[in-house]
Amino acid sequence: MTMNMHTDALRERAAGDSANTAFDHAAAVPTRAMPAYEQIKRYVLKRIAQGDWKPGGLIPSEAELVKEFGVARMTVSRALRELTSERVLTRVQGSGTFVAPQRYESTVLEIRNIADEIAARGHRHSARVLTLETSDDPQALDMLQLSSGPVFHSRIVHSEEGEPIQYEDRYANPAVFPEYLQQDFTVETPNHYMVRLAPIQRAEFRIYAQKPDAHVRRHLEMEIGEPCLLLWRRTFVGASVATSVQLWHPASRFHLAGNV
Repeated sequence: MTMNMHTDALRERAAGDSANTAFDHAAAVPTRAMPAYEQIKRYVLKRIAQGDWKPGGLIPSEAELVKEFGVARMTVSRALRELTSERVLTRVQGSGTFVAPQRYESTVLEIRNIADEIAARGHRHSARVLTLETSDDPQALDMLQLSSGPVFHSRIVHSEEGEPIQYEDRYANPAVFPEYLQQDFTVETPNHYMVRLAPIQRAEFRIYAQKPDAHVRRHLEMEIGEPCLLLWRRTFVGASVATSVQLWHPASRFHLAGNV
């Protein structure tokens, strides 16, 4: 998985926007073919990606943007409303519109080591192993498409600069990773170990918004009632299911993104 700060994602979305004026910066799309509200969105994204508008900072008002673009207020309002729903902006009644605070972001269509993702941001990764054991859990056997166990099971909390950002609950196929239980996952993550030993050939994933149970919530240091972004992923090596994993992330500190 590739992990970038929120502004990196904005840079990708604003790619190709090079001019300074409001309506001629989307060079990849002819101006006449792009709705005005979409041009405004791209302009806002560009200013954020370039660092002109900082996370938490106030952006120009609707009235100022209407004057700058020469469009109807409802057009500007739609652009800002959509960017707010996409968590790029936050709107505070009576105060104005602000650039949303930065969140950690992870793409889900490219599978990478979380330690590498954190290091790419210049931050320190640490891992705490909660469980490393054999298991005959029927659901785990079903997910790994095995008729009998045991299988290998690990629970690990990954932190960035000491702050927990991922609870990893993983089952591994012993036929693919026979020495899984002998690994030190505080030094090398399961993802890195598995890819090094048997490169992934195919993956399935699903994403949920879900409240964690008390165990997960405690280890992620979350408030009661705070939701998680849950990524379930199953990976294959040849015809075998290699691993099935649930990755829990505090929604207030993390979001998942991907490009197809």
